[in-house]
Amino acid sequence: MIPTPHIGATSKDQIANTVLMPGDPKRAKFIADKFLEDVTQFNDVRGMLGFTGYYKGKRVSVMGSGMGIPSAMIYYHELFAFYDVQTIIRVGTAGGLQPDLKVRDIIVATAANTPASVVRGKFDIIQFAPTPTFELVLKAHEYAEKNNLNAYFGSVLSSDEFYRKWDPEVIENLKKYGTLGIEMEAAGLYMSALENKKQALCICTVSDNSEEEESAEVRETAYTEMMEMALEIAPE
Repeated sequence: MIPTPHIGATSKDQIANTVLMPGDPKRAKFIADKFLEDVTQFNDVRGMLGFTGYYKGKRVSVMGSGMGIPSAMIYYHELFAFYDVQTIIRVGTAGGLQPDLKVRDIIVATAANTPASVVRGKFDIIQFAPTPTFELVLKAHEYAEKNNLNAYFGSVLSSDEFYRKWDPEVIENLKKYGTLGIEMEAAGLYMSALENKKQALCICTVSDNSEEEESAEVRETAYTEMMEMALEIAPE
């Protein structure tokens, strides 16, 4: 299965044990250009760019995932199952739900609620919310405190539709029960990691809230605090 239908790397060695995954392949290229040395490109299938290089001597890869759980889970599964990747860290964006969350604050998703079929129906009447790897959450928390980052730790909603019109009562209940933001991939990442017995974490930068929304260009290149956090905590 190497190369896979969606990843063009011809050997496992072309991809590091840890992969950072933004949704946007242009953000993947930005991370590679800005932070990595001795970079090689391992994927351009369907324009989903992937690169491997070194960050402070640590070998890491970065690759886009596309938007939404169905797209992202293709790449998560192929990286975990066929390329023996051990850790995936999502570096994405989210809409802030809590009133104290400002644009460019960081959310670390400690659980992912979702209506998506990736969870629905698998656990009978149980409403299962997949979670990340605790050691990565702990590393992120320690890094955020050490560097005085505006980082919040809590659950997110992994929506199955970008333009879904949520019942206002549902949103209010999510806020009431501490949900920090809405994004579209964390639940898929956490389910794929659990299924493959691998490590995962979702880190998001708040790109919009009820008062402000940042442009596509800003979302592509400006969220360097989140990128550095992911690179610093990434396992070898």
